Amino acid sequence: MKLPKSHAAATRRRALTALALMVTGLAAGRGRAQGKFPDRPVRVILPFSAGGVADISTRLVAEALSNKLGQNFVIENNPGAGGIAAARAALAGGKDGYTLALLTNGTAISVPLFNHLPFDPLKDFVPISLIGSFETVFVTASSSPYRTLHDFLNAAREKPGTLNIGTVNVGSTQNLSAELFKSMAGIDAIIVPFRSTPEVLVALLRGDVQLGIDFYAALKAGLDNGQARAVATGGAKRSLALPNVPTVQEAGVPGFEVVAWNGLYAPAGTPQTVIDAVNAALHAVVADPELKRRALALGIAVQASTPADLDARMRSDIAKWGAVIARAHIPRQ
Repeated sequence: MKLPKSHAAATRRRALTALALMVTGLAAGRGRAQGKFPDRPVRVILPFSAGGVADISTRLVAEALSNKLGQNFVIENNPGAGGIAAARAALAGGKDGYTLALLTNGTAISVPLFNHLPFDPLKDFVPISLIGSFETVFVTASSSPYRTLHDFLNAAREKPGTLNIGTVNVGSTQNLSAELFKSMAGIDAIIVPFRSTPEVLVALLRGDVQLGIDFYAALKAGLDNGQARAVATGGAKRSLALPNVPTVQEAGVPGFEVVAWNGLYAPAGTPQTVIDAVNAALHAVVADPELKRRALALGIAVQASTPADLDARMRSDIAKWGAVIARAHIPRQ
């Protein structure tokens, strides 16, 4: 039976109205799905164990980001050689911005150090921002006749091959710093690797090594109790944690600079809006004086950067440490 025209028109109007409401609802749903980032907790995967300087400093920043953005930034520790396990876990987490990764100067070292690194930090990840940086610290025993780095350099040049430099394991930033120092200072000294910083300090106190190289947080106890003496720091400028200690450059090795760093990255393909949101939040939180104070207690200068600056830092360090590894004939792993 044919419907009256008025009734058919009313039916069409109701159908169009229903369709419009459905489209509006879908659009609203999409808007909610693509709403302000973040709307649920964010994972931050670290290539280090809990309790270390990178873990503690990242937790400080993650706590501040959680307060700033209203969602928890949850630290997940996934240690392993070359940061491989952490990188795989971060890449498996998707590209929606809810899984981020901490990459470091250690990542830059891993690129030339490993024969088959199963991820490419320059292609598989995109930089968000630097989190913080910290210099290497050069120490002698408090009882040592080498009261300055200049004293050590003079002795090394007068007695080639007789002085030892202690660091943690081969291929670490500390160990490669010693290789770079030897090369740039033009000295003949023996680099002795140990499994841990406490072992380096014990060797220093026994006189088995005459110079130790590590980071402030690891050396702090020995410095505070007077067993060790800081004679130089590795940055281009004096360390905020040790402002009265000269740089290696000031001590007579022009151009020497080793500054370790931590940066926040996301898997490649993560929306730019997410990168921008986290970058802006990081710039805001690292400006907090209390956060700066707490990080500086570990020898870390918290600071944010642009993604481009962090990318340039990674590329520069890959080239720098690749040259050091080749010159020292360190076997690829």
